[in-house]
Amino acid sequence: MKKGYFYIAVAVAMFTSFEVVLKFIAGQLNSVQLTLCRFAVGFVFLLPVALRSLKKRGEFLDTGSMAYFALLGLTGIALSMSILHLAVAYTSSAVTAVLFSCNPVFVTFLAFFLLKEPIKKRHIAALALEIAGTVVIISPWNTKLNMTGVLLALLSTMLFSLYGVMGKRKVAKFGGAVVTCFSFLFGSLIVLVFIMISHIPAVAGLLRSAGLESFANIPIFAGYTLQNLPYVLFVSVGVAGIGFCCYFLAMEYQPASVVSLVYFFKPALSPALAWWLHGEEISQNMLIGVLLIVAGSLCAIIPGIMESKHLA
Repeated sequence: MKKGYFYIAVAVAMFTSFEVVLKFIAGQLNSVQLTLCRFAVGFVFLLPVALRSLKKRGEFLDTGSMAYFALLGLTGIALSMSILHLAVAYTSSAVTAVLFSCNPVFVTFLAFFLLKEPIKKRHIAALALEIAGTVVIISPWNTKLNMTGVLLALLSTMLFSLYGVMGKRKVAKFGGAVVTCFSFLFGSLIVLVFIMISHIPAVAGLLRSAGLESFANIPIFAGYTLQNLPYVLFVSVGVAGIGFCCYFLAMEYQPASVVSLVYFFKPALSPALAWWLHGEEISQNMLIGVLLIVAGSLCAIIPGIMESKHLA
């Protein structure tokens, strides 16, 4: 149980720092190009750990398991991440990030239907507080939201939630490192195929005419320098490799609905980190939203810790 919360804490630290670290290299790399790099490097980093885990468990990857991991990679990386980048083309990155952080809402109900995980009163209370906090941060009454961007962000969030719930189905058998590693492999390969397709003149022209310039002729190696390499390695090895691995490792000890709460910490902690590293101002509505989100997260986590102590 304690290991589960430790893995959650590491995942929170990694995921919270993602956008803040990216700001150091903003505009230097194509977002889809960086997605390929993040998950490909994450796969290479996790491969020795995954192979060791398979050997320790006495398991092997058959055709069915590989097909399942390919489906995971398609759902959670190739589709979810690409649609998320597309959402940013229609609405602000801040709104997109906050909406994406709402994936615990979808995970709670998907886990109920697909994994038969119970929905407890504290989960409902936590979701209510965190949704309220998210709404306060977005402040839709003060912002003219582009509904296309909002719907794309929600679709990306739903797909990523499905990725997490589907991933847990294999965690018990293979372990978090294996699930993360091989979903990264197939996700990276599918993204690579998309990048290659973007270089077909007819496709590139179609994307440009639709106003999606960043999706046309996506580079693979251009833009990397010795100056931005440390940041690229951090978001690849740290955020993608360690962060996602801990996310699935936590599922070995905690329900998917509890583990997914790491995403509700992002809009709460990222502004504080951005203020510290970049001097970004924290507005009043941001502060109120943060307090609501923290209260909701504690509402879900503290009773779980108390329950584990009683069972010990």
